[in-house]
Amino acid sequence: MSHRFSRLRLKFAVDKIGSGKTPRGGAATYVASGIMLLRSQNIHFEGLRVEEVVFIDAETDSEMASTRVCPQDVLLNITGASIGRCTVVPENIPAANVNQHVCILRPNRKCVEPRFLNMALQSAQLQDAIFAGENGSSREGLTFEEVGNLEFVLPPVAAQRAIADYLDRETARLDGLVAAKARVLELLTEKRRALITRAVTRGLDSQVPLRDSGIPWLGEIPAHWETQRVAWVFRERDERGEPDLPLLEVSISGGVVLREFLEDRIESTAADFNTYKVARRGDVVFNKMRMWQGAVGVAPEDGLVSPDYTVAAPSGALCSEYAGQLFRTEKFSAECARRSHGIVWDRLRLYWDGFRDIVLPLPDQPEQRAIVVHIVKETAKLDALSAATERTIALLKERRAALIAAAVTGRIGVDIAGREVGAVAYNEP
Repeated sequence: MSHRFSRLRLKFAVDKIGSGKTPRGGAATYVASGIMLLRSQNIHFEGLRVEEVVFIDAETDSEMASTRVCPQDVLLNITGASIGRCTVVPENIPAANVNQHVCILRPNRKCVEPRFLNMALQSAQLQDAIFAGENGSSREGLTFEEVGNLEFVLPPVAAQRAIADYLDRETARLDGLVAAKARVLELLTEKRRALITRAVTRGLDSQVPLRDSGIPWLGEIPAHWETQRVAWVFRERDERGEPDLPLLEVSISGGVVLREFLEDRIESTAADFNTYKVARRGDVVFNKMRMWQGAVGVAPEDGLVSPDYTVAAPSGALCSEYAGQLFRTEKFSAECARRSHGIVWDRLRLYWDGFRDIVLPLPDQPEQRAIVVHIVKETAKLDALSAATERTIALLKERRAALIAAAVTGRIGVDIAGREVGAVAYNEP
């Protein structure tokens, strides 16, 4: 069964194009329970995510009557990094409003199936139109006029429903596969983290006798290991100058245990170089304000670092690579947070005086090197599995996008029972 597709601008297919607003008083007006306020972070292609939804009270809700969503509305993010994400409001949704970052599209049900419109908005053609301005440059916001002028192809309503049934089924299957692969990534990340933590705090021999280290953050360690304060195995390096050196910066990637240094060169006046510290190859460098989040690494070469960093030069008793792995564990980060100072929790700073008093586990150097070799070898295997899983996720998402684009433009035909058939006729304007 084939259908004729024709082009139509969005404003002729909906009864409403509008967005919400942020309540007067902003976040201070949110309450523990009440009427939901949907924000851009709640709008996703696979549906609403309400885990982090906020609520407003009845009085605030009464001031936002025009922003109330209805079942089968299509919600479209029109600003920010999530611009273009969209979903259909489910039939069983409780009372809810949207803020100004979310556009309400209320389809004319006589000619438009909401699920079809939602899928059309997810197609590559409309996503490209949403992201690109008239001059081809990327943009961070859509006006109602621009939303209304989005153009898509529209078959009869019965065909729209069949296509929507088909895409609901197929995208749910692909979304399930993506979710399963994402869970695999989480497990690999957790396994990587656990592997490193165990190696640097318990060693490689699971049968070795343990003893209480007497250090609350560390717990039991191999009986033959020593413990030492940071001050005994590091000294603070405070050299300045040498403008020809590269700039080294510790990066923080969300959820990634291994931090890397980013290399660049400073282009500034000679006087500015005097504010930078010199880090020698093998020095441990950490961001004072982010050490408790794992912002630490080992300098791969001589370089300059920001004065907001601390440079710690290890003594011969400690391998810097072992220290770098130890310092990125959650256990050590928590100890750094405990010793950090500041009024605001996300602006805590760890100074040398706090760092130097932390007590570390200290196996002998041959064992430290063996631990590092083991970590590098085993995490490389896990990283390879993670990379392969990420490629699979990317392919599944590409398949999803291609499937939607083909179905809503008629390149894949769908019969009235929601089964795939040959390509259908397509009316050019």
